[in-house]
Amino acid sequence: MYGYRCEYCEGTVREQMVDREVFKHRDGFVILEHVPVGVCDQCGCRYYHASLLHRVEEIISKRQPAERMELIPVAPFA
Repeated sequence: MYGYRCEYCEGTVREQMVDREVFKHRDGFVILEHVPVGVCDQCGCRYYHASLLHRVEEIISKRQPAERMELIPVAPFA
């Protein structure tokens, strides 16, 4: 699935298992846990397989329920 050249540098995109990855969607955020992500071995740019993005869409559209909900603290910078 991965193993191709990064589009931003000369690195190679390799699969890496990540504990949590946050996806911003026009309707909110989704956090996927224990997910394989493509990560450039030089610049760290992340690449996502279409199946991950489909999963995010399923959760946002409520076709597949999320396992749980978490509150996210929000505060002004200054």
